[in-house]
Amino acid sequence: MMNGDPRLLREYGYRWEIESGYKSIKRFMAATTSKNFVLRFFYFVFACLLYSIWRAVDLLAQVELTGEYDGSPIVTANTVLTLLKQTGIG
Repeated sequence: MMNGDPRLLREYGYRWEIESGYKSIKRFMAATTSKNFVLRFFYFVFACLLYSIWRAVDLLAQVELTGEYDGSPIVTANTVLTLLKQTGIG
């Protein structure tokens, strides 16, 4: 890696955010062994929706409580997943 190239470091930072996002989305996916593409795609899209709802709730909670948004969540994914399981969604 080239030392000191700010563009390269910034681009790598964006990639890291995307990789972290996909890792988080996987936590919201239903487990399946189905080879049915449509079903697997639906599970992925539904997981993306749940992930987006979680991030939006966290953003709104942070802004309401602190007046600003910090990247690290105060409403954790574990909390959301637990609530989803209790309601029968997850």
